[in-house]
Amino acid sequence: MREFLVELITIVPEGTAQDEVDRRRAAEAVRARELAAAGHLARLWRPVGEMRSLGVWRAADEKELHESVLGTLPLRPWMTVTVTALESHPNDPGRVDPAG
Repeated sequence: MREFLVELITIVPEGTAQDEVDRRRAAEAVRARELAAAGHLARLWRPVGEMRSLGVWRAADEKELHESVLGTLPLRPWMTVTVTALESHPNDPGRVDPAG
């Protein structure tokens, strides 16, 4: 699977009932756990004091990421999404050296 750096900014539409927001947020937490268990969500952060998320997500390609992964998030209709495809860097300290 390929890795992607994904920025998610969620803006609740004006006039949305609080119970709808609460329902979607609860469903979002459940779906995030499911996607993590399936290997699609590797890491997720929230910058201090901000209402956005940054995460490392995995999918076969960008189409799968948008349609079958991010597209299944309950808050997705309220999100602005920025995706950056990632590849291994030769100087990454966490990289496994194939030479052993």
